[in-house]
Amino acid sequence: MLTKPKTLAYLISLGLLFGVAANPATAEMSEHQSQQTNQFRRIEQSLPLKVGVTLGGLALIGTELWWFLFSKNKANKT
Repeated sequence: MLTKPKTLAYLISLGLLFGVAANPATAEMSEHQSQQTNQFRRIEQSLPLKVGVTLGGLALIGTELWWFLFSKNKANKT
């Protein structure tokens, strides 16, 4: 038998599912909108910008690894 929190969660999930499925704004898409989403433009970016973004991402990844793996403090024994 389902408990009260599980039953409530199922009802909320079904309500959200039917609410999204029944929304006419998401169901309708004009031809103009569908044509726009199928076409992408290439945006040229300079090499220094690409290098800067890459180095910044690597620095953030390194900082995160340091924070979670190497900056552990030793627990004090009391």
